[in-house]
Amino acid sequence: MVTVEVDPGRVESRLAAGGIGCPTCRDGVLGGWGYARIRQVEGLSDPVRPRRARCRACLVTHVLLPVTVLLRRAYAAERIWTALTARAEGAGHRRIGMMLGVPAATVRGWLRRAAQRLEVIRSWFLGVAVTAGVDVRIPDGSGCPWRDVLAAVATASAAIGFRFGAAGLGGAVTPARVAVAASGGRLLAPEWPPPRG
Repeated sequence: MVTVEVDPGRVESRLAAGGIGCPTCRDGVLGGWGYARIRQVEGLSDPVRPRRARCRACLVTHVLLPVTVLLRRAYAAERIWTALTARAEGAGHRRIGMMLGVPAATVRGWLRRAAQRLEVIRSWFLGVAVTAGVDVRIPDGSGCPWRDVLAAVATASAAIGFRFGAAGLGGAVTPARVAVAASGGRLLAPEWPPPRG
């Protein structure tokens, strides 16, 4: 799975030009290889029809997911990010679910998955900020691990926005999109984040 920009036209031109590298072999480039099944994602107006691509070197296929969705999640990344932000402000899963129109059990699952590794997520995004930015100011701890994660993602967003502009590489630079792009769409996946090094 590879995270790409939202505009299918830009994805197609990058595929045709060999502008998307293979995450498996690191040497090859991806070319168009059909489409994955159409998915209706809650929070997005149109269904998502992810492009499939195949590496020209190792022949492994990948699904190209837009930066507006997370891997194996039926809700838009913005909605999930709003839930994580509300949790940092002290809201519980039932209240967040009512506010977003999402079942409380689904919200509880998102929050539990994130809560299992808040410090690792914070560290990951501070690393992204330092890699992308110039003279990045690392935020002090607030005493709340949830708020510390939000601060780390905000720092990464600011660093990426400063380096690549407000439109960024995959569209508007927002904390939710940075969370998706920097995690490769795997923010809430069991195997993420990978070990460093």
